[in-house]
Amino acid sequence: MENTLSLRKKPFRLATIVMPILITQVALYMMTFFDILMTGRYDTYHLAGVTIGSSFWVPVYTGLSGILMGLTPIIAQHIGARQRDEVRPSVQQGLYVSVALAAVVFAIILFAVRPILEVMPLEKEVRVVAAEYLTGMSLGLLPLFAYTVMRSFFDGLGSTRVSMFIILLSAPINIVLNYLLIYGRFGFPELGGAGAGYASGFTYWIVFFIACFVAWKRKPFDTFNIFQKWGKISFRRWKEILFIGVPIGISIFVETSIFSAVTLFMSNYSTAVISAHQIALNFTSLLYMIPLSISMGATILVGQAVGAGQMRDAKHYSYLGVGLAVLFSFLSITILLLFREPIASLYTTDIQIIGLAIQFFVFAALFQLSDAIQAPVQGALRGYKDVNMTFVMAIVSYWVLGLPIGYLMATYTDLGPYGYWIGLIAGLTVGAITLTVRLIYIQKKKFS
Repeated sequence: MENTLSLRKKPFRLATIVMPILITQVALYMMTFFDILMTGRYDTYHLAGVTIGSSFWVPVYTGLSGILMGLTPIIAQHIGARQRDEVRPSVQQGLYVSVALAAVVFAIILFAVRPILEVMPLEKEVRVVAAEYLTGMSLGLLPLFAYTVMRSFFDGLGSTRVSMFIILLSAPINIVLNYLLIYGRFGFPELGGAGAGYASGFTYWIVFFIACFVAWKRKPFDTFNIFQKWGKISFRRWKEILFIGVPIGISIFVETSIFSAVTLFMSNYSTAVISAHQIALNFTSLLYMIPLSISMGATILVGQAVGAGQMRDAKHYSYLGVGLAVLFSFLSITILLLFREPIASLYTTDIQIIGLAIQFFVFAALFQLSDAIQAPVQGALRGYKDVNMTFVMAIVSYWVLGLPIGYLMATYTDLGPYGYWIGLIAGLTVGAITLTVRLIYIQKKKFS
């Protein structure tokens, strides 16, 4: 851990950490983005099927992989405290945990998600595509979770550019596989929406193998010898990882599942409405990569500062993250309001779907500011290893307030499906306010 920097230099330090994370997150998200985009160009029913399938996949995967993100502040604080010998066993135990989590998710998809699909009021073709898409994605469960551990290792050391280069190498591969498997080019089977799932599953294996090679052969990562002297399963270290990671995972699950729940509620509307909602949600989620990346950067820098006992630096990085995210939120709002129709036209040529998506984009613009506040505040709290209040408030703001408000607005007003987005805005706003209050409390009472 380097010596404390002047306040003037800290924004540049934050930008150095955040920019590779942002590129990494965008490249990762582009896999889902191109799944939706390329499937939308293939067929409207297949787009709806991928939409429903991803609505199950995203919250389950992100929630449980979020547990492994607990390694990032653990490793960051080890580095800040100059405890290098603690890094290798933490990574190895994280890999053990990743195997267990992959088995759990596979069981959930097999025994819970598929039966739910069968009873949903969906057209048969949409249901079949959703099930096959999930089958393809499941092939990449194990490497995807294991890669999350490797990424936490790289990021915890502050080497965020490594994750960036790995994903930049693999993202074009995913797009090519999408092209081959969705449309059936060059002798490959034409699988439609299911092909997008298989393409992602294969790509996750490539990502994991590249990460392992870098950790094994490249400096300074090879000096940690993370693939040597494998220890037995240590439930003491599992407890440390899960104590921090489970609240993070639950918080992420609660946050992402609310969007999926809204999508599933919209199965009562037409296929065009489902597709338009997914287009708006897909592009908005791409914009969310900015505050999310700042959040992850704040976790690293706050965690390293806390580990080194530099509490003033931790506070500075917390609020620099919030300020930077808010600044970028105004750019996101401008893009959503001024370029709604061109953006919607990228996904589909269906005039009806474009018209509906344009309306959804208006509501999407309204929650950009709240998103920009709550994300980096969450990241800063994770750097302090304060994670329990985050998931409690996520449950309250999204499920106790957001979804019921959305349902009431959609059911008992003329807003229809747009009412659910009003609920999302309400939940995000409450979450942003309460988590900011929590951060101020932590800094004043526990780390002053």
